[in-house]
Amino acid sequence: MSKIEQSWYKPFGFITLLLLPLAALFWLIASIRKGFYQCGIAKSFKAKSKVIVVGNISVGGNGKTPFVLWLYEYLSEQGLKVGIISRGYGGKVKSYPLVVERGVTSAQAGDEPILLFNRLKCPLVVGPDREANITLLEQQFCVDVIISDDGMQHYKMARDIECCIVDSQRQFGNGFVMPAGPLRETKHRLNSVDLVIENGGGAPHSYVLKTSGLRHVADNTPVNKTIEQGHAVSAIGNPKRFENTLEDQNIQLLSTHHFRDHYAYSLADFTQFNDDNVLMTEKDAVKCRDFAKDNWYYLPVNAKPTDAVIHKLDLLLKQKGILNGL
Repeated sequence: MSKIEQSWYKPFGFITLLLLPLAALFWLIASIRKGFYQCGIAKSFKAKSKVIVVGNISVGGNGKTPFVLWLYEYLSEQGLKVGIISRGYGGKVKSYPLVVERGVTSAQAGDEPILLFNRLKCPLVVGPDREANITLLEQQFCVDVIISDDGMQHYKMARDIECCIVDSQRQFGNGFVMPAGPLRETKHRLNSVDLVIENGGGAPHSYVLKTSGLRHVADNTPVNKTIEQGHAVSAIGNPKRFENTLEDQNIQLLSTHHFRDHYAYSLADFTQFNDDNVLMTEKDAVKCRDFAKDNWYYLPVNAKPTDAVIHKLDLLLKQKGILNGL
């Protein structure tokens, strides 16, 4: 984490003061852009399907992916045909949009989309142009609902429901917009969101992360022995949460290593560990599978929302006509 990012979660200091003019400019430009769409000066596009955005107002990992996994499965259980679109951050191919299917790698589609596809085997399209993503998804798949993994600030894309994920531990940092703080929009934006959900914490609208046992990075098989210690490696927004979870599993951490979010690992990053156990998140594992040793493990997690979240979501699905008539 850079010094600027560290300043976001500390008391007001010199770095924050220095960056305030740029933050004011960022806020002004973002507000004008948003206003253009609200006033109809800039035109939004509307999908044929219903669109549910799962996003946040701050940068860094807030826990969107576990909730997207849960939401896909919940909507599917209601009899809905569901697809997913994603920016595919960290991936690169010659042309977009890209349909994620077997054989597509994290280097092409990004780590989070590959994680989603490996778990769900669902219709999933990635690319920087969300309109193109939706068009291709609707052309190739029959879907009732599209989940947009991120995209709250993409006002060109009309949406039916917005779910904002908030990290209960880090919250909103110092409360400033970028680059003086971690926010993409001010906290006032939450007043217009349909459902604000905390990742962790004790808020009525929240979810906890439940682990489902260690797995081998190399072949995704369950670990059938007790792992007592290892080196924790992660390239996520909030690595401390992951490390605390490992310690809750009575695993001794020999060391902890943090890489920037969406970092593209290579074998050279792990030579320092020799033949010791290595522990990582599922998001990290999808990028290490091709060169992983047998004693590299990852810990899958699943979101378990409160009853209040499910009740509110059900109301929204009915209000927006997503469940009605299907």
